[in-house]
Amino acid sequence: MKIGIIGSGHIGGTLTRRLRTLGHDVTVANSRGPQSLADLAAETGATAGTLEEAVQGAELVVIAIPLRAVPELPAALFDGKLVVDADNYYPERDGDIPELLDRSLSSSRWTADHLKGARVVKVFNNIQAAYLMDRGQPAGTQDRIGLPVAADDADAKRLVMELVDELGFDPVDAGTLDESWRQQPGTPVYGTDRDADGVRQGLAAARP
Repeated sequence: MKIGIIGSGHIGGTLTRRLRTLGHDVTVANSRGPQSLADLAAETGATAGTLEEAVQGAELVVIAIPLRAVPELPAALFDGKLVVDADNYYPERDGDIPELLDRSLSSSRWTADHLKGARVVKVFNNIQAAYLMDRGQPAGTQDRIGLPVAADDADAKRLVMELVDELGFDPVDAGTLDESWRQQPGTPVYGTDRDADGVRQGLAAARP
């Protein structure tokens, strides 16, 4: 696939490396400009681009940036796009966002509300970057790590679940974007590297 990645930190950089290894055509962008991505591009064969270059023409776009920066993204650019939301809300970093502090909205619903018209899928937010890099296993491997995948759009969810499997993890249907709070920080599946059955149990056990 042609994939755009917004953000070159731990998760964005790791996904750039993993997806290029799998043969996907990746363009990566960040807030500092393409020149700051020269080393990552040289290492991986990815294209260092602007935000617009990463999104335009992409079949799938990953957002892996501080959540506070989401409202700065030009929403119209993402209209109709399949957007993977790998973000988490950390108040100490992102500041006070009232509807996220009181958990009246999931962070992915908040993101989807800013990117009207995008087909948002929540995944990759609950796994450490090092594990995302090194712990992928073939399908059927015992104790293969499961990753929850939440979305409102069934076709978008299916495509992203296939990508999760390709990366070496068991995709677990985690419901809708409104239910994606069950995989946010502080929940049983956050950072715990459970297998698929463990993820299902953890999602069910989560409490607001």
